[in-house]
Amino acid sequence: MRLLERMRKEWFMIGIVVAIAGAKLEPSIGVNGGPLKPEITVSYIAVATIFFNSGLSLKTEELTSALVHIKLHLFIQIFTLAFFPATIWLFLQLLSITPINEWLLKGLQTVGCMPPPVSSAVILTKAVGGNEAAAIFNSAFGSFLATENCCQEQTWKHEKPKHNFWHGIVITPLLLLLFLGSSSSVPFTSIFSQLFMTVVVPLIIGQIVRRYIKDWLERKKPPFGAVSSTVLLMIIYTTFCDTFSNPNIDLDKFSLILILFIIFSIQLSFMLLTFLFSTRNNSGFTPADTVAIIFCSTHKSLTLGIPMLKIVFAGHEHLSLISVPLLIYHPVQILLGSVLVPTIKSWMVSRQKILSSSEHHVVLSYRE
Repeated sequence: MRLLERMRKEWFMIGIVVAIAGAKLEPSIGVNGGPLKPEITVSYIAVATIFFNSGLSLKTEELTSALVHIKLHLFIQIFTLAFFPATIWLFLQLLSITPINEWLLKGLQTVGCMPPPVSSAVILTKAVGGNEAAAIFNSAFGSFLATENCCQEQTWKHEKPKHNFWHGIVITPLLLLLFLGSSSSVPFTSIFSQLFMTVVVPLIIGQIVRRYIKDWLERKKPPFGAVSSTVLLMIIYTTFCDTFSNPNIDLDKFSLILILFIIFSIQLSFMLLTFLFSTRNNSGFTPADTVAIIFCSTHKSLTLGIPMLKIVFAGHEHLSLISVPLLIYHPVQILLGSVLVPTIKSWMVSRQKILSSSEHHVVLSYRE
């Protein structure tokens, strides 16, 4: 009985192990074009479900208050799109003297230039109980910043930029040009429409539906967290199916193992760094804000990243190697984030109790 109770309590962690094991045994089921059709069920239905769920569970006043939290948004966007890629560039200057494959190192730099994802950071923030509204805003906003609307051209280091090339360029393509000397257009219309239909529309519909069933939701308290966690398990499974079935992962074992270790270290270090910065006494961030900062600042989008790389490096002989770090980074961020959910949640709850207790003492002292 105790074992069953423990398993029920840790169902999510057990689900992660089962999802990864299942992906390893038969990756063809969850790959793009496979029986599960993740290019539809995950990219559209799962992501839309996440944000409909968020719209349904979030109090409207919480969502609107998140929009004016400028300091929080600036912290996340500057860390993600400035500090992250610049730090990776400095780190790669040291790694360039090692025997690690140079194109894998360039791939690491492309990871640093990517925007935050629109799903995993939100799900993990929600699973912990952090500032979900802030996570939604920054994930969506960062993804919109990543896209650009310009003509379908690309340049490489030895090519001269063509006239009238830069039309409406935004952050990620600019970063790729700055750090790698390569740039291109990204299909803005298709990416924007996908983001709008899977993020904005479900969120608004969820908020509208919530207005009509608010009393029922308050009374019944549906398991919104469990729904999001179940969707996350599906994303983990299909992500690892893609990873295990990708022939490009089968390369120089030494470089691959080192890259895996480096990616794990980068994520853990940046999560710790964002935690330390956002928990300083004068930071002005709540524990719930810190949770959103940890996940939104360190996660990178595979959904937007892979199409960008395919266009930016179209026809390039080392495209597959450049893509490998991003293909590894995505499952590692979900796995590491999921494993750390109980620890971060425990910290947040205890911290909130301490702050609540100290505020109570201040009020009592003031009254006296």
